[in-house]
Parts: sequence; structure tokens; C-alpha cells
Amino acid sequence: MAWIRRVRTASGATAVQIAESVGGRRRIVAHVGSAHTEAELGVLIERARELLEAPGQGELELGVEPVAVRTPLLGEAGPAPPVLFDVAVEPLRGRVAVAGPRVVATGSRVLYDVLVSVFTSLGFDALGDEVFRDLVIARLVEPTSILDTGRVLVDLGATPASEKTMRRTLLRAHQGGYRDQLAGLCFAHARAAGDVSLCLYDVTTLYFEAENEDELRRVGYSKERRVDPQIVVGLLVDRYGFPLEIGCYEGNRAETATILPIVRQFRNRHGLENLVVVADAGMPSAANLRDLDEAGFGFIVGSRVTKAPIDLESHFRWHGDAFTDGQIIDTITPRKGRNRDNDVALKAEPVWDREQHPASWRAVWAYSARRAARDNRTLTAQENRARAVVGGEQTARTPRFVTVTGDTTTLDEASLARARRLVGLKGYVTNLPVTVVTAPEVIANYHDLWHVEQSFRMSKTDLAARPMFVRTKDAIEAHLTIVFTALAVARAIQNRTGLAVRNVIRQLRPLRSATIAINGAAQTFPPELDPERRTLLDALTGKALTK
Repeated sequence: MAWIRRVRTASGATAVQIAESVGGRRRIVAHVGSAHTEAELGVLIERARELLEAPGQGELELGVEPVAVRTPLLGEAGPAPPVLFDVAVEPLRGRVAVAGPRVVATGSRVLYDVLVSVFTSLGFDALGDEVFRDLVIARLVEPTSILDTGRVLVDLGATPASEKTMRRTLLRAHQGGYRDQLAGLCFAHARAAGDVSLCLYDVTTLYFEAENEDELRRVGYSKERRVDPQIVVGLLVDRYGFPLEIGCYEGNRAETATILPIVRQFRNRHGLENLVVVADAGMPSAANLRDLDEAGFGFIVGSRVTKAPIDLESHFRWHGDAFTDGQIIDTITPRKGRNRDNDVALKAEPVWDREQHPASWRAVWAYSARRAARDNRTLTAQENRARAVVGGEQTARTPRFVTVTGDTTTLDEASLARARRLVGLKGYVTNLPVTVVTAPEVIANYHDLWHVEQSFRMSKTDLAARPMFVRTKDAIEAHLTIVFTALAVARAIQNRTGLAVRNVIRQLRPLRSATIAINGAAQTFPPELDPERRTLLDALTGKALTK
């Protein structure tokens, strides 16, 4: 007859074995394993019972159900005495029975622990607010309302705070200056990872599901042509897209009026002296660039193609409108209107100097054959649309290259010819001399702007920063602080893995940990990790996650 046997090992664990009696002598049939907790002991005993019940064991069918009792670890009440040959206790013969195991909860605990690890590695645990941390993690995994955030956290295997506690945390995040602390931690991380002397800036709008305006939520210019109340959000990131500063303004404020307050706040917060700001072509205005320059900032901004005939007047006079692929022309551009700084009688382009050209900025123009082909296709489509409108084949609002005089519409041939002449050109304006930044470096730095654009896309799609359902200024600011923090964590995840945060979450969320109740105790068991997921976890945490 076979039975389940428990013995205490030299390490203090409880070994579970299957033994049998043959001819009056006892023999160990199988060693099932060693348990260190009550739950592990229950699992091992259940496994041993399954082995005993396997066909071929010859057990009598007496119709008697085993009694489910709690089986304690051997020697748990005090220190274990010295043992010899790993056996110290001779258990009573008989069948040991425990209650069958039950799964009482499952959760994506691996994903939750990884996100907590990244959050902590950025130094954000210095806030000492676990509820705020969980709000950030929930925003990363499944952006939703405060009412639904608890469900997301439960699915991750975490214990959520109450809704009232979450709302109090949002208020504390704003009034407690969390964003200032987070901005300092983000700056420290970015400085340790690279150079923060050059930053990228852009703006976007976040709209509200509301009908009425107030002092902050105003109807203004919307790239999506929405008429809902909105706010204007400015974001400053390092050259790799890691967030450094965020600010929100009235929905009807001009985008050009947001850049100076943000960069001033960033410089003053960290005591920086030399800072170069890169912004797209929608940011520059004569007053904007003047204010940035007078405030001591370097800048690189995009220039509108319509300024090319003035900036490249000398080139067109001496070389015509012919350009070679990759050609770069380093010249100057008037700060406002026209001036005499660029003498078209001279064949050589002037080299910008602050003292010699006080009414001009440095301008760099580059020609790309690939861009020219794309611009030509766009112009052809616009020309065809204009001809269709002029010919009465289409009825639409006045498109480009159509001139309306009374009831007569004509094709603007002169404007079309000028546009064809400038295809393939892209301009950049800066107040940095060639001795500090070469023309190719100006172009390369400007092209890094896609990082800030990507960060905005992440905040709008992956983090669902819009639409907003809060209405008070404090709640809006707290919401932006959550999004700003989540964006920093998402950027860190992307930099470590090379994958989008949504891809990482899709891979890790299905890994479910299970909490099993057995033998009067409950224990959580991690999922099995395949080599690909383990490599991903190593990249995120810097070490293998084995427990």
C-alpha cells in the first residue's frame, strides 16, 4: 500500500514523498518536491494525491471521500533539531488530505511590476505617492476615467484606492507641486542620458466635451477644425523626445505666444545659460524671434517657402532657378520686410554676422530632388483642381491658384509659376553663427522635431489625453501632470526596448499571474516566460524577472 509521506529536510523545508510497504519493508517510490510555504505544501500534496490516484496504483474503491484538512509545515513551531541523512521526523502512516486548490484571482502582475520598475528608475518614487503612481500606470495601460481606473488596476493585480482617494490625489498633485518635482527629475534623467542644451518645442490643442467656454477653455484655432472649447498645450522635449516641460494656455491664445513662457520657465528652473530652441515653421514671427534673441536664447526655426525669392535673390540672379540634389545655400534673411543687407550685385552669398547684419537673421536653404518630386505632385493636383473650378466642372470654395474678380474666376498663372520655381526648397532661420553651428548641423537639428511630434501623437493616442471630461483649472492641470508623467515613462520604455509602448503592453498584458488558495493559504504564482518575453523584461528592468 502506498501513502504520502512528509519529512523535514536539513534546510528547514518539508519534503513530500510517496512511500510504499513491500514485504514489511518501507520503500520511497517518488520524491514529489520540497515546500517552504503552506501553499506550496498544499500543491505538492495535491500532486502526490493525483499520482496515487493514477491508474495502476491498485487502490481499493471504498467509496470514502478523504477529509480536507489543513496540513502544516513540519517543525514550523520552533527551530529544527540536528538531523542526519535529511530525515528528522517519522510521520504517521496514512493518507494526508488537503482541500483542492482554487484560483481566487488572476492579474497582469508582470506588466504592473515592470511599469512600477520603470517609474521608480526615473526617480518618480521620490514623490512618495503610490496612488499617483497607480494613476500613471493605469493611464499607460488603458486610459480611462477615474471611475473606471479601479477596474484597470484590479486587472493588473494591484489593489486600487477608492474613487474619492484618487480624486484627492489629483488635487494633491496640483496643489502639492508634483509637476515641478517631476520636471526636475525629468531634467536630471535627460541630462544623465545626453545633452539638454538643445530642446525641441511644439504646441497642440486638447478639446473638451463641453458647450460653454470659460476663462481657460476657449474656442480657438483647431488643426482638426473643431468648434469645441479647447486649451493650448506647449511641450518642450530633449532632442530624443523625452519630456522636460509642459504648460497649458487659453484655447484662443496664438501658438506663437506660448514658446517664450515655456522656455523661460525651463531655463530659470534649472539655471541654464546657453539654450537652443528648435521649433517648426508655425512658430516664428518677427516679434517672437526678436524676443527669443533678446532673452538670450538660440533658436532654429523653419522658414516659409514664400521667403525664398527674397533670401535667394542673389542665387536666382547669378545661377537661375537650377539646383542640384542636396545643395545647401547659407545666406541671410531680413528680420522684417526687405533690407539692403544682401547685395544682389555680389555673386557670393553673405556670411551672417550679428554686428554686420543687425536687421537680418541667418538663413539656410536646402534643395532635395525627392522633395521637389513630392512638391510637383502636390502642385499638379492643386492646378488640376483649380482648372476644374475655373472651367465650371467643380463647385467648391476657392482653391489655391484661383483668382475671383466679380463673377469671373481665372487661373493665377503667375502664382503657379512662382510655386513651380521653388519646389524642393526648405528654409531654416537661426541666430547661431556658422562658427557655432554649421549649415548641415542646422538642418539636422531641425529635423529632430519629429521626436516632439511623436510625443504629441503618443499623448493623444496611446495616453488618450483628449477629449477631456474635467472642467476646473486645477483638474485640468492635474490631468496634464498625469499625462506628462506617463509620457516620460512611455518614452523611457521606448528608448530601452526600441518598441512603441502600446506594443510592449500588448505583449506583456496577456502574461497572467494566478493567486491560488490551497491548504488554508493563498499564494501568487507567476506565469511561464518564453525567451522573447524574458528578453523584453531584461531590457525594461535590466535584469531577468524570475519571481
